[in-house]
Amino acid sequence: MDDAHCKESEEARVTASDTVTLYTDGASRGNPGDAAWAYVIVQGGSIAASDSGYIGITTNNVAEYRAVINGLRAAQAFTQGRLKVRSDSELVVRQLTGRYRIRKEHLMVLADEVRQLVQGFAAVGFESVPREHPYIQVVDRLCNEVLDSRPGRV
Repeated sequence: MDDAHCKESEEARVTASDTVTLYTDGASRGNPGDAAWAYVIVQGGSIAASDSGYIGITTNNVAEYRAVINGLRAAQAFTQGRLKVRSDSELVVRQLTGRYRIRKEHLMVLADEVRQLVQGFAAVGFESVPREHPYIQVVDRLCNEVLDSRPGRV
């Protein structure tokens, strides 16, 4: 079977029920302070991928944006079609959907990076979800694990 046929067959199997959803979170201990990002990619009702990382001393808003950026990059391996992005950061979601104006230059740069990554998908929707959402709790835990593992952490 040639590569073109494999790709067509793979695309044919992807249906609306195969929705890919990206859940993101960023955390900062202090604002600014030690910060981390995390994401999980959910496909077919279960976690297909997850990652997290430390980003140094920065603000919570920067950490939230970094989570979205890293998650979008990873989600490209799962779909170029429709993607749902869910975060508990109302500020980031409202800035990315145009509901809030972005006033800080460093956040404008991050939002522009998100917009560039979004172009790799057929459609991306951003949604704010409560901290109590089960997958938001997973990404929150991942952020805290990163921060708890830092040297000098008591």
